[in-house]
Amino acid sequence: MSEEKKGFFARLKDGLKKTRDNIVSGFDAIFTGASAIDDDFYEELEEIMIMGDIGVNATEQIMDRLKAQVKEQHIKEPAACKQLLIDSMKEQMQVGETAYDFETKQSIIMVIGVNGVGKTTTVGKMAGKMKAQGKKVLIAAADTFRAAAGDQLKEWAGRAGVDMIGGAEGSDPASVVFDAVMAAKARKADVLLIDTAGRLHNKKNLMEELRKMNRIIDREFPDAHRENFIVLDGTTGQNALVQAREFGDVADLTGIILTKMDGTAKGGIAVAIQSELSVPVKYIGVGESMDDLQKFNPDDFVDALFDVTMVDEKEPEMVPNDTEETEGMENE
Repeated sequence: MSEEKKGFFARLKDGLKKTRDNIVSGFDAIFTGASAIDDDFYEELEEIMIMGDIGVNATEQIMDRLKAQVKEQHIKEPAACKQLLIDSMKEQMQVGETAYDFETKQSIIMVIGVNGVGKTTTVGKMAGKMKAQGKKVLIAAADTFRAAAGDQLKEWAGRAGVDMIGGAEGSDPASVVFDAVMAAKARKADVLLIDTAGRLHNKKNLMEELRKMNRIIDREFPDAHRENFIVLDGTTGQNALVQAREFGDVADLTGIILTKMDGTAKGGIAVAIQSELSVPVKYIGVGESMDDLQKFNPDDFVDALFDVTMVDEKEPEMVPNDTEETEGMENE
């Protein structure tokens, strides 16, 4: 296992401490305190999960799986249910074999979400990670409404060592997308990452804007593999789910990127959101440096949540964030 992954797991585990205190301590109290596996036992587990932002749908599915396993394996002791619950949560969050097809195909990834969730920062980090994989990456700065969005993305493009296509503030985002698609084709880019405006208060305009962008991509680059990733702030809990549904009305969401998962008590939203929307979490962020955005691994996430140490791995030390280098860049 790479040092980068071990370091990320350590930060994820540390970042989920508040969520762990919010959810897992309650589980442990039930597993050790309950005298029998009965309706009361199951109801208490359900209550903790729903209160911990895991959501009604995900909770019901996890509990149905748990009850079936308890019955099949003739389990009588509440304490024996803990590992079953952990395994059930992992199964609930699997992303599927095709989740990262965009890594092996010529792809266009549109990144959407409200302002302030770390969208522009995420585009920059993704560009850096893909460039490190040896890909030819191009960024499009199609958020032409937010002051300094282009400058912020340009800084990230410089750090990642990738080219950026941008428009003047207030210009038509669709024209930026057109220029970027033309450039991606001409330069034979492996991936085009498009940063978009994050306005939800005027959904009609946003919808029309996204439609125009999609029409241009369909017309000019029909063979490209397409993805629409929504960036959500993990600290907002159920509100993130509301945002995802709103954007799901205007775009076909193919993946979720959860940011700011360090230090939130609402980390259970990672479980809820995938179940409620039937859209997989593909990346998770726990800090401000380039390495603090990683592919979502449900096994690692649940192990970090339950404070399980990686097998055969010495517990890694916390790796400090390069906050000086990125100061002021996270609040996109």
